[in-house]
Amino acid sequence: MRIAVLLPCYNEEAAIAQTVAGFRAAFPGAPIYVYDNNSSDRTAEVARAAGAIVRAERMQGKGHVVRRMFADVEADIYVMADGDATYDAAAAPALVARLVDERLDMVVGARRSEVEEAYRRGHRLGNRLFTGLLASLFGRTFSDIFSGYRVFSRRFVKSFPALSGGFETETEISVHALELSMPVGEVVTAYGARPEGSHSKLSTWRDGWRIMKTIFHLFRTERPVLFYGALAAFLAGLGLVLAVPLAITYAETGLVPRFPTAILVTGLMILSALSFFAGLILDTVVRGRREVRRLHYLALPAPGEGPAAAAAGVPADRA
Repeated sequence: MRIAVLLPCYNEEAAIAQTVAGFRAAFPGAPIYVYDNNSSDRTAEVARAAGAIVRAERMQGKGHVVRRMFADVEADIYVMADGDATYDAAAAPALVARLVDERLDMVVGARRSEVEEAYRRGHRLGNRLFTGLLASLFGRTFSDIFSGYRVFSRRFVKSFPALSGGFETETEISVHALELSMPVGEVVTAYGARPEGSHSKLSTWRDGWRIMKTIFHLFRTERPVLFYGALAAFLAGLGLVLAVPLAITYAETGLVPRFPTAILVTGLMILSALSFFAGLILDTVVRGRREVRRLHYLALPAPGEGPAAAAAGVPADRA
């Protein structure tokens, strides 16, 4: 089976050689692709000297790099990690084995850090908050939705639309797996500190806000009944609260003296009905789109199946 290692990079001159060496030891015969995202240092040169296949993506942002990698690289199994040498490359074969043995489409390397500096407290808190939010909106989820260490099947990679532009791409990946009900797994892996001279590109507040907007957008587009239904309930509730005094006055006097309030209540109830039916209509659209995505996903072979597996001698019962 063809395994490809994908490493998105931006200004990782101090860490990329160590990262490439780690995955070269884990997968001696696999190609290692380093996608340089407009680095201003010697990342590309160092990666090439370390034996990696270096390519460039000019649109700035990790999401753009992921989109380009998934489109360009052909393999049966994809191992994706950051190029900062924080993930344990030696754990990658175990993640691949889990993917193949259980016929999964994605295995997430959930981070376990023994070094306080490796995983900042603010990032841990944000991870817990967003993970809980994602679970409440989309059901089952992962314990570490922002992990950049993942193993994918070919059918996951080639069915993933990759619409995000930045660090919110991990959230989009997680929601894609959940929405198509893909078989996924999670393995706890070590997470270390960056080498000296390497610095994190993640901005806690800016990227946190972008991730929040992505979750909101995905909830609106993938769960329209819940989103527009909640909006309809809010508008209807507000309209009923304003209508109670009017109803009491009308029952007592037979008059409606506050016409502006009556008009506002009427408008709120109309908007509530429109929101509710918009949710129902959009749900039909989303279901149709999801069916198309699911059929495209099913058209591709599972890990360990297909011509590549047969050529490699992988038994069908192991696939």
